Amino acid sequence: MNFLIIGEISKRMYEGGPVFMYPILILFFVCLGLGIWAFLKGDEDGKKKELLSHVSLFTMVWGFFGMMIGLIEAFDAISAAISISSAVIAGGLKIGLLAPLFGMFVFLIARLLLIVLLIKDKPLRE
Repeated sequence: MNFLIIGEISKRMYEGGPVFMYPILILFFVCLGLGIWAFLKGDEDGKKKELLSHVSLFTMVWGFFGMMIGLIEAFDAISAAISISSAVIAGGLKIGLLAPLFGMFVFLIARLLLIVLLIKDKPLRE
C-alpha cells in the first residue's frame, strides 16, 4: 500500500516537471526543518520565522514560474500542431497545474507553522 502511494507521488513529481517539482520538495523539507527548529530551540530574534516566511513565498512563486514556462511550451506545441484534441489540451493543463499546486501546498504548511510559532511565542489573550 505504501509503495503505491510513493509510486503515485513520484509519478506526479515527474509529470509536473522535475526541474520545478524537486526543488519545491527540497524547499518543503527546508520549511519543515526551519519550523521545527524554531519551535524546539526558540526564535527570540525572529530570524527563523522571517526566513521561513521568505522560503515559503519563494516556493509558491517558483511553482507558478514553472506553470508559466510549461504553458508557454504547451502553447508553442499547440500552435505548431495542425489539429489537436481537447483531451490533449486538458491533460497538458492538468500537468501544468501540478507545480503551482505543490508550491501552494508548501506555502500553506509553512504559514501554518508560522501561526503555530506565533501562538507559542505570544499566547492568545482574551
